[in-house]
Amino acid sequence: MDTLYHTHALSPNQCTSKVIQTIDAPLPLVWSMVRKFDAPQAYKLFVKSCDVSCGDGRAAGSVRELRVVSGLPAERSTERLDRLDDDLHVMVISIIGGDHKLVNYTSTTTLHEDDGGKGGGRTVVMESYVVDIPADSCGEDTCLFADTIIGCNLKSLAKITEKMACDRVG
Repeated sequence: MDTLYHTHALSPNQCTSKVIQTIDAPLPLVWSMVRKFDAPQAYKLFVKSCDVSCGDGRAAGSVRELRVVSGLPAERSTERLDRLDDDLHVMVISIIGGDHKLVNYTSTTTLHEDDGGKGGGRTVVMESYVVDIPADSCGEDTCLFADTIIGCNLKSLAKITEKMACDRVG
């Protein structure tokens, strides 16, 4: 659907994958949640808190410091907003620090309208990434870990925005 933003050049020690979620909510509503670089905890279940340490969270170059919920193999992550395009519905984020194994991680998220033959109101969210494979792991395990986290985040995004869309109608 969107190979322009989701095709990544890989070095020999990297892996990539893409997770897709269809949401029964209009694109503007879903984008309003996704684009909030300064508030990922609004739908990302593994984020405890977020502080923007550089920039305003609305422009490329902004940096955020995330604290992760307990139980994950990390406590914090430092991330930079590389691109935020409200017209094309594209967001690119790089992890630039933290106490985890996601090194040289860059994710691209795009949103697309999908009427599914029903006259609109649905959004397809695609999130792809490229990341270094840790020395003590393999590409398959690294992708499985990242895909699981992204999948949970996108399911949470769907649940929240579908409820919001339903509340607006009802």
